[in-house]
Amino acid sequence: MLVAADKFKGSLTAVEVAERVTAGLRRAAPDVEVVALPVADGGDGTVDAAVAAGFERRELTVAGPLGHEVTAAFALRGDTAVVEMAEASGLGRLPAGTFAPLTASTYGSGELLRAALDAGAATIVFGVGGSATTDGGAGMLTALGARFLDADGEPVGPGGGGLATLARADLSGLDPRLASVRLVLASDVDNPLTGPKGAAAVYGPQKGASPDEVAALDAGLTRYAEVLSTAVGGRAADYAAAPGAGAAGGVGYGALLLGARFRAGIDVMLDVLGFTAAVEKAELVITGEGSLDEQTLHGKAPAGVAAAARAAGKEVVAVCGRLALQPEALGRAGFRRVYPLTDAEPDVAVCIAEAGPVLERVAERIGRDFLT
Repeated sequence: MLVAADKFKGSLTAVEVAERVTAGLRRAAPDVEVVALPVADGGDGTVDAAVAAGFERRELTVAGPLGHEVTAAFALRGDTAVVEMAEASGLGRLPAGTFAPLTASTYGSGELLRAALDAGAATIVFGVGGSATTDGGAGMLTALGARFLDADGEPVGPGGGGLATLARADLSGLDPRLASVRLVLASDVDNPLTGPKGAAAVYGPQKGASPDEVAALDAGLTRYAEVLSTAVGGRAADYAAAPGAGAAGGVGYGALLLGARFRAGIDVMLDVLGFTAAVEKAELVITGEGSLDEQTLHGKAPAGVAAAARAAGKEVVAVCGRLALQPEALGRAGFRRVYPLTDAEPDVAVCIAEAGPVLERVAERIGRDFLT
């Protein structure tokens, strides 16, 4: 059995999901061999998944989204690093109940990338998602040596709001090691940088932006792309329209400017985590996440696991807290069966508060259905 599930957001980490599923399976079949491979799609939990797969956790102090110091981590194995943007610049790094749509910065994410370079990384998987920011990656690029100046030659303010006064961009001071590193932008978001499907319009409200602030952020990102086109040529405009540019408040755009290659986050992570080798030995694959819904079908971890497992000729079942997909959609996505926690505990509040024990009971049922 291979357990390759994502987190149940707000209840269980991906590592905890794997532990609970394993425990439940062994209630039904004590001798069953279970391989746990916690997964993530580039968002929060990506570093933890890499560490669970054998990467070394490296911690350092970086700037949080509001400039305060936070302890963040990246993962390293050999010359491959996994950097998770949310570790430095995620919503979880804001004080409780606080949003800062105009001023939150990605500077700390740039510091994490620089630390990965310092550690000797030749390949960096940059997982983006869960960001508090809409600055187009300007803060990240600044941490890596770029300069963004106003009409007086002074640095613009932090965050997407500061881009309104941007007059000149200078990328000549970027860390020269970036030219030789293989940078992979891992995301499940394919939005462009600006416009009605852009970073501000689609995701700004999730970060606390009012309609007026969304308009200001989109105007700032438009200005940002125009100034960068003057600085580095037409490729800046091409990148702004490219899939993934709008990921994580436009940090995808900054990564593309650095030469990153955009790939679906779950596909990248399955490669990094060694899923292909693990699935070959499995008779059944168990995946899942907190909510199986329409978003799941558009690049989220369970859909990616199901597709990869099906390609390997393996059957897939899923566990979840909430199921919001019809059987036809589940079948097309490659799931043989789905086991929501509400099958074992109809009270949703109990499912959330006691997700671990309930998940063990669900996994025991899977074990009885497939192993006995």
